[in-house]
Amino acid sequence: MGRLLIIDDEESLCQLLEIAFRREGHEVETAADAETAKKKIETRIYDVIVSDIRMPSVSGIELLEHAKTTRSSALFILITAVPTVSTAIEALNAGAYRYVVKTNQLVEELKVVIDRALEEIALREENSRLRRELLRVFAKEHIVGQGPWLQNMLETIRNVAPAQSTVLITGESGCGKELVARALHEASLRRDKPFVSINCGAFPETLLESELFGYFKGAFTGADSNKKGIIESANGGTLLLDEVGEMSLSMQVKLLRVLQERKVRPLGGTSDVPVDIRLIAVTNRDLKAMVASGQFREDFYYRVSVIPIHVPALRERKDDIEPLARHFIHKFSQQMRKQVNSLDPAALGRMRQYSWPGNVRELENAVERAVAFAGNEERLIRPEHLPETINHPLPVELGGTSLPKEGIDFEARIADIERKYLLEALRATHGVRTQAAELLRISYRSFRHYAKKYGI
Repeated sequence: MGRLLIIDDEESLCQLLEIAFRREGHEVETAADAETAKKKIETRIYDVIVSDIRMPSVSGIELLEHAKTTRSSALFILITAVPTVSTAIEALNAGAYRYVVKTNQLVEELKVVIDRALEEIALREENSRLRRELLRVFAKEHIVGQGPWLQNMLETIRNVAPAQSTVLITGESGCGKELVARALHEASLRRDKPFVSINCGAFPETLLESELFGYFKGAFTGADSNKKGIIESANGGTLLLDEVGEMSLSMQVKLLRVLQERKVRPLGGTSDVPVDIRLIAVTNRDLKAMVASGQFREDFYYRVSVIPIHVPALRERKDDIEPLARHFIHKFSQQMRKQVNSLDPAALGRMRQYSWPGNVRELENAVERAVAFAGNEERLIRPEHLPETINHPLPVELGGTSLPKEGIDFEARIADIERKYLLEALRATHGVRTQAAELLRISYRSFRHYAKKYGI
């Protein structure tokens, strides 16, 4: 049963509808003038509002628009004794749920329409409940933390997920942006459709275009068959553009057209293919600064950043270090079939003091190493099980060239120096890898190679 508001300047009709729908078990209130109706809409919650279109001072459509401004979630049904096509179109364009003509069968017709409206409301509430539950389960299994940022993040995801708007997720490398993107998809109406991701920094421009748009046989040298593009593969679902800041200006233009027209044309094709995708863009770069310097298109930036979400670095949420560490201990202990299940307070202290330039990804790698070194007898991770950079997070000092009498492990020492410089560059650039590469005067490709080599 629902809570209804009936608005009509004919008091006799209000009374008739009130009696009829109270018999059906609904809670019914009435209003015979616009001012009374507005006050009720502003101060009370209704499931369905039924209003006459033509009234002396304010029209039903004006009341509908007023309900929107008060954020009323009620479904609005407009009724009229003088039906016209233009009025019907105006009512539906204004957001009315249904348009019903006053006839001798008005009560019966309204019963059918109101029952359907209440079924739709129930379905909407059930979908919302399921989305909340799916998000809760996903977050419990994948998003670990206990600080206020996490609750704010989950609330944002709950509010944003049902929309179709493009989302831009920013944050340093390794802080969990991809998990937030996946949570958005899992909590959305598209959760049963594909979730497709592509790393824009992993492909040269020509290859990225063919991967995104697909191609027909003979479109270019080496195209010996037809291939569906990633955009078309994501149809109905979510497309994640990782490292969107690495995309060239010309590719941004091509993708902007797809987002505006909702159509994609494969390379070598002569016709467009309609696509329905929700775009989530992810970056560790400052796109606003890139727009200012001409490295990123302004129109594309505003297209992808309709809803911005920022994921804080791990050093900004140190309360999450312990639950994350314990989560990874459990994960890797199971994988390695070890009995390690605890964290020495001294080891935790070292972890809390460290700045984690590689963020959660670096923490995960550090715990994996620690579990591997920890003994089954102690079932405990101690400071000596942690990487040297965490135990002694000092700037790299090469000093002189003298060697100790016992000699050194040259390759291990060089590897340690390389890893420290990588981490120091990430710390200095707040995790922005392209800038860290520039600081070290190496190519971004080389930086990625070294980062992968050392698990950063």
